[in-house]
Amino acid sequence: MRSEFIRIYKAVHTWTGIVAGMALFIAFYAGAITIFKEPLARWVTPPSASAAVSLDEAQTLIVRTLTEHSVAAKDFRLHLHQAEHLRAGINWQVKPDGADEHDTSGIRHYVATLDAVGMVRVEEMYPSQLAEFIDTLHRVVGLPVDSDPNRWVMGVIATLYALALVSGVVVLLPSMVKDFFALRVGKNLKRMWLDAHNIVGIVSLPFHVVMAVTAVVFAYHDQIYDTQDALIHDGKWGMAFQRPGGMHDAVPRDPASLLPPAELLARVKAFSPSFEPTALQYLNTTAPRAGVRVWGHDPTAHSPRFVGGFVGVDPYSGKIMNTDFMPGRQDAANATVSSFFALHFGTYGGMPVQWMYFLLGLAGAWLFYSGNLLWIESRRKVRRKDGELPTQRRDVQWLAAGTVGVCLGCVCGISLTIVAGKWLYGHVADLTVWHQLVYYIVFFASIGWAFLRGAARAAINLLWLAAVGTFAIPLTTLLAWSFPALGLWGHTSSASLGVDMTALVGTLCFTWMAYVTARRVKHGPADSVWSARFAFPVRH
Repeated sequence: MRSEFIRIYKAVHTWTGIVAGMALFIAFYAGAITIFKEPLARWVTPPSASAAVSLDEAQTLIVRTLTEHSVAAKDFRLHLHQAEHLRAGINWQVKPDGADEHDTSGIRHYVATLDAVGMVRVEEMYPSQLAEFIDTLHRVVGLPVDSDPNRWVMGVIATLYALALVSGVVVLLPSMVKDFFALRVGKNLKRMWLDAHNIVGIVSLPFHVVMAVTAVVFAYHDQIYDTQDALIHDGKWGMAFQRPGGMHDAVPRDPASLLPPAELLARVKAFSPSFEPTALQYLNTTAPRAGVRVWGHDPTAHSPRFVGGFVGVDPYSGKIMNTDFMPGRQDAANATVSSFFALHFGTYGGMPVQWMYFLLGLAGAWLFYSGNLLWIESRRKVRRKDGELPTQRRDVQWLAAGTVGVCLGCVCGISLTIVAGKWLYGHVADLTVWHQLVYYIVFFASIGWAFLRGAARAAINLLWLAAVGTFAIPLTTLLAWSFPALGLWGHTSSASLGVDMTALVGTLCFTWMAYVTARRVKHGPADSVWSARFAFPVRH
């Protein structure tokens, strides 16, 4: 390829990466954590003293709850397995009027149980939305609410991300065979970082292609469906998802006629023996078009959603109504669409794939961070022959401070808001708001500190803060075990302990990075923005 075309692609790769890089760092770092969304939810949720509702009691609980609290009939769940983050009973949510379907803020949570004399008892719950908040950061590249406009912003970032991938591959083509696995370690740190950046980028290229393509589709899926409906289905696509019926469908149904949950599960088991149910989601239970989604996993197939897949069943007749989202039972078209979700969420291959996605997510975050650092170093003005230190370009200084503030601010903010989930529980009225406050206060304070102190000094401070904040996660569990009077809790399940152990490893990594960065800042080239001897802010 001609050299001028290589230069054009290199410029495209550089600038798309710079524009989108910091937002993508947040998306990838938060996304890596949400791979283990359920263990994180378990870690931050206080233990429940009640046992899971038995299937024998579930039918009575459902019928009596629907009779006394008709609002639950629209959408409620019965979880089949007890866990730290799940309250026993049947659970439902009430969304604010006009709320976006993807926005979890403002939702009120309720649980119904049977008391000692068989009466229905309804309580409002205040579960931590920590895992959902971090997932929102991932989905909309650091913005606080998962809304249509924010998803469109994410779509633009994902499009730039795709351009950076394509242009990066084109730039590397001439030297890919010769330098693919060449990691030249030595005094030339810029060369070493560039080699590492290229190796990580090429090795994880399939992963990044999947992330970029699926992210664009997720951002504009409503517009894609609307266009498809108008051009192909003549505006009648929604009717394809409605159950056929006549005048008899206008008669409301009596919840006393519902089949017992045990019978519904038996029908599903007979239909697909390898499917492992985890929950029953009842929809419009007393309405003419009632349905129940039996959620679960199939170890022999990929799951179409992060929480698994489901089979649609008629709760009154037990008839299997829909298998479009059932793992292992989808037709070719639905399986193809679901494979994109599975590839994005890592809902296949079990725990090994989840850990692979976790590491690839962290590697992706480092890729965007290192890309900005390489651009900064390539613009460095070297020391003059007379020993005088040059004044570095203002845009270089600002990008360095912004990169450190945004990226490390995200890391510190997530670690500290995780810790806050236990320390603030029961002491504040709205824990979800406090999760947001803690994260964004730390995030914006980190950015301000980076511009105040300069990239070099701030990087050391923020890496130490990341180490301390991350270490506070297992320390909180240790304090809960050692001092019960604190009102904290420490679960002993493998999922919750996995959060503590992962945070401990993260602490060691951030500590090492802080030490190495401090040494570089102290002993590195004085004409670099990464030197403590470099003057910041800009000299006039």
